[in-house]
Amino acid sequence: MDDEKIVKLYWDRNEQAITETSEKYGHYCTKIAYNILSSNEDAQECVNDTYMNAWNTMPPHKPSILSTFLGKIVRNLSFNRYKHSRAQKRGGGETALVLDELCDIVSDKEDVESAVSRKELVNALNEFIGEMSKEKRYMFIRRYWYTDSVKDIAEKCGRSENSVSVELNRTRKKLCDYLKERGFDL
Repeated sequence: MDDEKIVKLYWDRNEQAITETSEKYGHYCTKIAYNILSSNEDAQECVNDTYMNAWNTMPPHKPSILSTFLGKIVRNLSFNRYKHSRAQKRGGGETALVLDELCDIVSDKEDVESAVSRKELVNALNEFIGEMSKEKRYMFIRRYWYTDSVKDIAEKCGRSENSVSVELNRTRKKLCDYLKERGFDL
């Protein structure tokens, strides 16, 4: 079923919307959640919560790209669950590595938030990503949006893990310089 019809089911308050969403985007949402949480049980709970959030959000919201809408919901729910469980116990995993890699560039420091608006930062990030080559953008998005492991990215790109690691490191440094040039206090 196409996305427009699925969204219409939500707007019509037809419970078939959840079934159709699960069939079309269940694997996609589960992959995002699992990459963040490293737990099948927690990932499935976040996916189910995603469907509930979608149900409660539509209407009034009508997403133009359903996959992005669902991906954002499941990602946020997964990070919230990760933070909650991380507060209770310390552990490793891909999410900790991804967050550590980016913490020096874009942190949750109050001075960054007060220096520039969130919208300006998002625009700068979008511009930076838009200027990247297709392969570099793919690696960056897979790592920092989907939290894929370096090993998975290397396999998908036909490169060595070291090569991907080096490329991601260079990209983070370029991003840091790019943001500093635009007046962001990092």
